[in-house]
Amino acid sequence: MRILLLCSSFNGLTQRAWLELRRAGHDVSVELALSEQVMLEAAQLAKPDLVICPFLKEKVPSRLWRTQRTIIIHPGPPGDRGPSSLDWAILDAEPEWGVTALQAVEEMDAGPIWGYRTFPMPAEPPRKSALYNGPVADAAVELVLEVAAKAADPSFLPTPLDYGRPEVRGRLRPGMRHADRQFSWNEPTDAVLRRVRAADGAPGGRALLCDLPVRVFDVYRGPALSGPPGTVAGRREGAVLVHTGDGTVWVGHLRRDEPGAVKLPAATVLGEHLATAGEVSGYSEITYDRGEHVGVLSFDFYNGAMSTDQCRRLASALRYAAAQDTRVLVVRGGEVFSNGIHLNVIEAARHPEMEAWMNINAINQVCRQIIECTGQLVVTSLGGNAGAGGVMMGLGADRVLIREGVVLNPHYRTMGLFGSEYWTYVLPRRVGAATARRLTRDALPIGAPEALATGLADVVLPGPRLDFERAVLAEAERLAQDPGYEAMLAAKREGREQDELRKPLDAYRVEELAEMSRDMFDDRHGFRAARQAFVLKHKPEATPEHLAAHRDLVGGSGAPATVASHM
Repeated sequence: MRILLLCSSFNGLTQRAWLELRRAGHDVSVELALSEQVMLEAAQLAKPDLVICPFLKEKVPSRLWRTQRTIIIHPGPPGDRGPSSLDWAILDAEPEWGVTALQAVEEMDAGPIWGYRTFPMPAEPPRKSALYNGPVADAAVELVLEVAAKAADPSFLPTPLDYGRPEVRGRLRPGMRHADRQFSWNEPTDAVLRRVRAADGAPGGRALLCDLPVRVFDVYRGPALSGPPGTVAGRREGAVLVHTGDGTVWVGHLRRDEPGAVKLPAATVLGEHLATAGEVSGYSEITYDRGEHVGVLSFDFYNGAMSTDQCRRLASALRYAAAQDTRVLVVRGGEVFSNGIHLNVIEAARHPEMEAWMNINAINQVCRQIIECTGQLVVTSLGGNAGAGGVMMGLGADRVLIREGVVLNPHYRTMGLFGSEYWTYVLPRRVGAATARRLTRDALPIGAPEALATGLADVVLPGPRLDFERAVLAEAERLAQDPGYEAMLAAKREGREQDELRKPLDAYRVEELAEMSRDMFDDRHGFRAARQAFVLKHKPEATPEHLAAHRDLVGGSGAPATVASHM
């Protein structure tokens, strides 16, 4: 079928839906729902058999849903309605939640039901972003495929919304207000965690800290220390430890509650207010666990962004891990594996271009540590999405293991950058020069099956992230005890030596940085505007050029957009 995806942004969920529908053989085009007129014109041009809205904040125009079958993917169980579904689910400690596919009608979220999925909610309050990118996205993608299959069946009729049915347990909930996100540090730790995590990603919990009105993100349970609630007990690696009513919480990120403010590491936002706060232990973004044969270096950077400081710490940890006498080193990312350099920290710096330059040089050191680790076999564990330099960082390993459902964006073009991280070495080495050119030129997402088929990944493993990580560890143990281990390690060393003789890593680095200096300092491809649009959440002016152009290539109609925006 011809399917039009209408979305507020081409986010991770929309990318997965796009990939899965294309994999199922459908002709899929994408349009950002920038206005009622844009949505109507997109449908007129694409002439779809079906319109699916996997992530849509805007109301579908009545002229569209009256003439085209339009299905909304709503992040709530049957009967749930309203724009803050996940926020309320976390805040109210719902034991079960779900996702519903429903047909668009005049009343928001009240249309006939095409299908639904439910899943248990964790006892520990999840971050809204983790809930959305995990069980919600998994259920939504299943529903998108189910909807496409049902749409092809002329006998299928959706089920009208009926609150008398036992499976319809949701209700209409209001949009969450500023007051609903406000909390006091006098509250118990559990209440603080739930309030902040219900707003994590955006817009954040609201509180006062060091007499500053702030938005609070990225919180973790701290030790049971006593102290005046709302005071800072210490700091570590950019995070601050704050007293609550019955203990402490680590706060990783803050944003001043004022227009134009940028979300940054908490210690950066508080700045001089932390003059008397000392370094304390108990929090680390980077850990190393050593077994008999396998060492696991884990890093978990918020939203996958890696600042200069974080890159330097990770490079140091990699040097330590590579010096151990284990046989296999697993390099494991967090909820998001990595998205490369930290655009928020760069934008907030006094000299953004210089900070970007330091950041790219620091992340290059991380990538080089992985490539040059010849005393062990290296496995990268991609249990979360990755983009730009984060993909290239993972490709430096001997084995790349990726979780089913993960989306990779192995390109830099939409941010106006040539790219570094030794991508001109590691990408063609895995996929060949022609495919490397295509991936970086087209700037389109790649799913796990495509990553396996092209050579970006060696193994795809199913299951939720914890199951995936256990499977990766088992694979690493198997590799460490493989009878051919010594031969594999010898071949790795020889291959690295031959590659270095053919063209030294320093040559790749110098060539890439020469291009990056023109992008960062001369701004030849719009890096400054793309970075600001991303950091400050500017609304795009049109569907990005690379998506619009692809729409033409796959058979959709309409001219490519003339204004490109990074998402």
